[in-house]
Amino acid sequence: MAIAGAASSEGAAINAVCLAEICVGEKQPGMAADRIRSWGVEILDVPAAAADVCARAYVQYCARRQRQSRKDSPRTPLPDFFIGAHAEIMGWTLATADPSRIRTYFPAVRLLTP
Repeated sequence: MAIAGAASSEGAAINAVCLAEICVGEKQPGMAADRIRSWGVEILDVPAAAADVCARAYVQYCARRQRQSRKDSPRTPLPDFFIGAHAEIMGWTLATADPSRIRTYFPAVRLLTP
């Protein structure tokens, strides 16, 4: 309810990374954007300014993962890092059901959790 309330009063948006994650689970991925827009949710591109923030956070994640588990990380940042960086540079509150990674690597981002 908190997320729905915030979206109805402040508006809501997702970025292209979120849209791609949603499309993966869709029978008709090409229809997802139109359906999401019909709910009043704006779809945004990830700004280039988020790249540096994303990369710095991901480097920290990779180093921590290597120290803790000796496992290598994918060479390309995971979607949560693009999403967190976008929220950070815009000063937005981020709605998420999995806040731990965002809290760890983007502590300045305000979170809204169910």
